[in-house]
Amino acid sequence: MSNEIILEAVNLSKVFGGLVAVDNVSIQIKKQTLHAIIGPNGAGKTTLFNMLSGVMPPTSGRVLYKDQDITHLSPQKRAHLGIGRSYQITNIFENLTVLENIRLGAQAMGKDNFKLFHRVDHYTGYIEKAEEVIATVGLSGREMVLARNLPHGEKRKLELGIMLACDPELLLFDEPTAGMSSEQVPELIKIINQVVQENDRTAILVEHRMDMVMSISDVITVMNQGRVLAEGSPHEIATNPLVQTAYLGDLYGELA
Repeated sequence: MSNEIILEAVNLSKVFGGLVAVDNVSIQIKKQTLHAIIGPNGAGKTTLFNMLSGVMPPTSGRVLYKDQDITHLSPQKRAHLGIGRSYQITNIFENLTVLENIRLGAQAMGKDNFKLFHRVDHYTGYIEKAEEVIATVGLSGREMVLARNLPHGEKRKLELGIMLACDPELLLFDEPTAGMSSEQVPELIKIINQVVQENDRTAILVEHRMDMVMSISDVITVMNQGRVLAEGSPHEIATNPLVQTAYLGDLYGELA
């Protein structure tokens, strides 16, 4: 684990009409860590995540990536800086194959990003990259399957593959297990751990499955009513009285 800060939120706030969804939040994400953001419904975690990823501009405050102010950069421009993001709802090309989806992800970061109509063999390097990623996310043998025909768990893997094909240094996971059965979750956890640890990547995770958060996170930030309530290791969070009262409740017995 590094002490170097890769992403920082500085006094971020987001106001919708008279509702303060995020209230003057500052957090630091250290390199080569998996940092989870949790909280009850309405805590502001998704709004914060959307500001960190560029989907939503803040009302006030700044977002810094490697000390560069990226507050007003689009998600696409952030991707070219090395920031990748997944979504709660799968974000894939349903009518393309697994290989084509991931190849396009790799191509989007290359010099051929707008050249979509060459012969496929023109993109040999991108195809090789896609095949490596397919193996990493556990979709070997599914290369020629249309994305729309994949079961939901494999669509989640495909979305992760598209993100990895862009070779990001910072991964942003928005409810990566949404819609997945309990039986499918452990494999996805294993894949996420692998891609973060083996490639010295950093990840930010918003997730409602507390067992997953507690098992893979290095640092957890707990939000409540738009503010940071607590931050620390999984053990520190699970034993924090404020967190128990505000969020964990009856789950505490399992988590501790």
